[in-house]
Amino acid sequence: QVRLVESGGGSVQSGGSLRLSCATSESTSTTYPASYCMAWFRQAAGQEREGVAAISGARANYAGSVMGRFTVSRENGESSLYLQMNNLKPEDTGMYYCAAARSGIGGPCDRIGAYGYSPRPNEYNYWGQGTQVTVSS
Repeated sequence: QVRLVESGGGSVQSGGSLRLSCATSESTSTTYPASYCMAWFRQAAGQEREGVAAISGARANYAGSVMGRFTVSRENGESSLYLQMNNLKPEDTGMYYCAAARSGIGGPCDRIGAYGYSPRPNEYNYWGQGTQVTVSS
């Protein structure tokens, strides 16, 4: 079982920056590197949860709305996931969740890095409780 805990959310003005962190209770890269791939999702009030970024090894995908502003990374033996968010906009407001998916043939980890891939919530097995990001104009 993988436990994910997000932190780093807060309130900023438009144009500001935040760095979200996601700590795992156990290394998601065990004997074999990249046993899991990870992703960030967000959900605005009254909206569906949407994929923001996904990462597997050196491959990553971003939603078009955050391309060039957000950067996803993994550190500490891939047990920590980060989302650096720059030039934030009011439309970035929402609850941000990190999620993990087990590597497997045909699973989401294989699709990360492919053109047009966008992570879907039902592809990911483990979820954190979320951290709120509020951007004011």
